[in-house]
Amino acid sequence: MAQLRLALNQIDSCVGDLAGNAEAIVHWTRHSAERGAHLVAFPEMALTGYPVEDLALRPSFVEAGRAALGELARRLAAEGFGELPVLVGYLDRSEGGARPGRPAGAPRNAAAVLHRGAVALSFAKHHLPNYGVFDEFRYFVPGDTLPVLRVHGVDVALAICEDLWQEGGRVPAARTAGAGLLLSVNASPYEREKDDTRLELVRRRAREAGCTTAYLAMTGGQDELVFDGDTIVVDRDGEVLARAAQFEETCVVIDLDLPDAPAEAPSGVVDDGLRVDHVTLSADPLPAYGPEPHPGPAAHLSDDEEVYRALVTGLRAYVVKNGFRSVLIGLSGGIDSALVAALACDAVGAENVYGVAMPSRYSSDHSLGDAEELARRTGLHFRTVPIAPMFDAYMGALGLTGLAEENLQSRLRGTMLMAISNQEGHIVLAPGNKSELACGYSTLYGDSVGAYGPIKDVYKTLVFRLARWRNADAARHGGTPPIPENSISKPPSAELRPGQVDTDSLPDYEVLDALLELYVDRDRGHAEIVAAGFDPELVTHVLRLVDTAEYKRRQYPPGTKISAKGFGKDRRLPITNRWREKG
Repeated sequence: MAQLRLALNQIDSCVGDLAGNAEAIVHWTRHSAERGAHLVAFPEMALTGYPVEDLALRPSFVEAGRAALGELARRLAAEGFGELPVLVGYLDRSEGGARPGRPAGAPRNAAAVLHRGAVALSFAKHHLPNYGVFDEFRYFVPGDTLPVLRVHGVDVALAICEDLWQEGGRVPAARTAGAGLLLSVNASPYEREKDDTRLELVRRRAREAGCTTAYLAMTGGQDELVFDGDTIVVDRDGEVLARAAQFEETCVVIDLDLPDAPAEAPSGVVDDGLRVDHVTLSADPLPAYGPEPHPGPAAHLSDDEEVYRALVTGLRAYVVKNGFRSVLIGLSGGIDSALVAALACDAVGAENVYGVAMPSRYSSDHSLGDAEELARRTGLHFRTVPIAPMFDAYMGALGLTGLAEENLQSRLRGTMLMAISNQEGHIVLAPGNKSELACGYSTLYGDSVGAYGPIKDVYKTLVFRLARWRNADAARHGGTPPIPENSISKPPSAELRPGQVDTDSLPDYEVLDALLELYVDRDRGHAEIVAAGFDPELVTHVLRLVDTAEYKRRQYPPGTKISAKGFGKDRRLPITNRWREKG
């Protein structure tokens, strides 16, 4: 058996920040070298950030990325890491058209092994995902090789994300090639319960490949996507050898005892259209292991903590990566704005969170009191600005009634928030949840204003669960629960008319969310939803609410995706649409 010390760097990259990402790669390579690593790896497209979307179609960006890769290789050698092979994901271009209609030089989702100041090996992703948030078939041409890197007598087969997720492809080819280690670099976005799916996938692929398998993932956030890391190493039988913490930048260093590579390097093996591309870097014996301890699996998060951490990570990434310093929230005393405020305080610090209460003639005393209590518990900045004078001026000029009068209050609050944002430089956070967005239960240019919607993919029932979890977690650690109990226990209300509660317009949230999950997340039709036990008239009513609110959702700000199908890139429906599900 040969020995290999593998360093898997679970880092957070920013799209387009070639210099900053390269700096991070150098930093973590140094960290890996100091721990005696023999092979260092970084996630999919770590140098360019992921996803680059239509930047991939801009030749200037592709060429800048290629130049940055070459400069990175030279810098690593100049800093004394030239003999250390470093696997880095980046954006490349093909030398010829690999797909009908794609010209020479089409972009590739690629990875390279940097060694001795140059690119020793480069390859492209073979399977290009084209579902959910992925549209890589729009941008890239596929690779057609299985790269096998021989490092100090160990054969390491390399893959990129979907090449591991898809049945077939590089996994059986790795077995055919006799690899001792299958190493996959990934930028797989987070969604609820994906950690369990991911672990089972890696275990299954290890057994299929017949070798130890390492799954390296990205962490951090990019626009609506959040990445949880969760890097995993399993042996050939699927036993977990190491597992990284979620939502943290970290380096997993693990010592692996692997089969010696065969005397003759396999070549020309074809499996699923893949040709083995074998590169030998060094046949020198491995240096002895240092004192690095075996990392073992990290403690994993509960389902509610995992979602909460994802929301914090996504919000923090959006604020920090876009150069903002502070956030502004309209505080109503209700559960949605309270949870958004707690998330914001955890994401950017209470000293950078500004809350404003904007009571109207219909606001209850407890709403203002609950907002004040939230500010006291969290330490965020708080002020109160009544909207009554502005409301009276508009009403005197326009004489609005009914829904127009109700929505005016919300739009005045939206105007005030944007005015404070412009004046003081905060970005506004929109507090809408997925249940409301699904049914159109929001006001355009009112409660929908903002730069980011932290809970836009969180159903109302989960909003309550997360609020209770956050309070319980604070109590467990001896802290102050941030969300007032009254904000959790009182009936939800927009307070735009006397005695108003959400259930005046919407079904009970337990029923509504279960129905929406079938229609929005799973694309079930009317008949299937009724067959699941829902009242036919209720199904007809809710589906019509969802269908006619598409125009509102298109104008809502981006927000962290935590489900398999969030409103945005996941779910693309026409606004002008006469199709209706029928019973």
